[in-house]
Amino acid sequence: MNNNQVVKTEKEAFEIAGDQHLMTSVETPLRADAFQKPNSQKIENITKLFEGIMEELGLDLRDDSLKGTPYRVAKMYVEEIFSGLNPENKPFVSVFDNKYQYSKMLVEKDITFYSACEHHFLPIVGKAHVGYVSHGKVIGLSKINRLVEYYGKRPQVQERMTLQIYKELQACLQTEDVIVLIEAEHLCVSSRGVKDTTSRTTTIEYGGAFSDKEMRDEFHKMIG
Repeated sequence: MNNNQVVKTEKEAFEIAGDQHLMTSVETPLRADAFQKPNSQKIENITKLFEGIMEELGLDLRDDSLKGTPYRVAKMYVEEIFSGLNPENKPFVSVFDNKYQYSKMLVEKDITFYSACEHHFLPIVGKAHVGYVSHGKVIGLSKINRLVEYYGKRPQVQERMTLQIYKELQACLQTEDVIVLIEAEHLCVSSRGVKDTTSRTTTIEYGGAFSDKEMRDEFHKMIG
């Protein structure tokens, strides 16, 4: 096998991995030195790198409409759409004693989120539905939305995001009785490759009381 064949095979493997949406770990793959540089330095570095991408595409960075794009993209990456990579941005989760003794299922549904596919860096747009049964602790409702947002704002695989939210809520609430369902459109499917604009991806994870089919059926009825 010559070098050209090796390169071609490796590139084909990359394509296959991306289209299959492979996940290697529940944890987002990060280097140990991921947060040693300040955001300002990252923005400066990414600006220069994105200038190179635009130049390779043949774009004229002297144009008034384009010359600020590398900086805007860099700032957006670091401070907005990938801000969930930095643990310093993890929301503080308010957990309270369940003094009113509410013992049934609580569901927060239709939580809109925006993420990005880690294989093509294209948007993932969807809704998360979360349910739990209190075993002495309840969580501030907005904090559920904040957690979904936090884990969405990073390069993601939908299966991983589902598991990350699920495990975080179990830890916060000190209970196994949690269920998380995510429905999303992946633009890496709808805008490239197969270009299927009607399909959606659904993932679910549950434990404890939700292992019972009747409980899951009740949850599905509640989210409609």
